[in-house]
Amino acid sequence: MSATTESHWRKSSRCVADSNCVEVARIAAGKLGVRDTKTGPDGPVLTLASEVFTTFLAKAKAGDLDLQ
Repeated sequence: MSATTESHWRKSSRCVADSNCVEVARIAAGKLGVRDTKTGPDGPVLTLASEVFTTFLAKAKAGDLDLQ
């Protein structure tokens, strides 16, 4: 088993049953993984440094990433 399959994955709070969802997990010291629930536990994982993920969330919450 890899760190990504052994990690505790959390679904987005905006996720509803049978819809497009993302999951996030701490997969290593200072690293977070993001994956699509549709691909299952063996699907691809986007790995980000914790600081990068924190910046991404802050920008998304502020509306800086909204499409015009």
